[in-house]
Amino acid sequence: MDRNDSFREFVAGHQQALMRTAYLLTGDAHQAEDLLQSVLLKVLRRWSRLSLVEHPEAYVRKALLNQHISWRRRRGRIELPTADPPDRPYSSEDPTIVRLVMRRALMLLPPRQRAVIVLRYYEDQTERETAELLNCSIGTVKSQAHYALARLRELAPELAPKLADMEAEETYR
Repeated sequence: MDRNDSFREFVAGHQQALMRTAYLLTGDAHQAEDLLQSVLLKVLRRWSRLSLVEHPEAYVRKALLNQHISWRRRRGRIELPTADPPDRPYSSEDPTIVRLVMRRALMLLPPRQRAVIVLRYYEDQTERETAELLNCSIGTVKSQAHYALARLRELAPELAPKLADMEAEETYR
């Protein structure tokens, strides 16, 4: 199997998970595709060495995080246009509503806090794995998660029960 076949096999096996991570980081399907494509091009150039690493997916995930943060720094703060929500009642238990509210709130977090929330609670990474991916200490991951969850509570009070569940899960890990 040559280098390109090995890379194609890797992408085929991990594309969905990597795309989900990119989407959760960017909040936009098109930006997520651009982010993933940009990172995969860089990875392809280094694939001969990376294919020998035990977990190349971890390297690619870290590259996604770094590229996203780099893009955010270059582009500055991106404004997301939103309309006022309709004055009709909705159930805070409706999974679609919860996802939409959570997505909107996640997009308002700083990139590092968003990355911690995505890795810890959506990708189910441990504190140690998250710290390694973000190249910071475990204490930083804990504090960023704490501040991010507090900020999410401010931005979307209707998510408070869900966020409390996330924190409760955290104490049992």
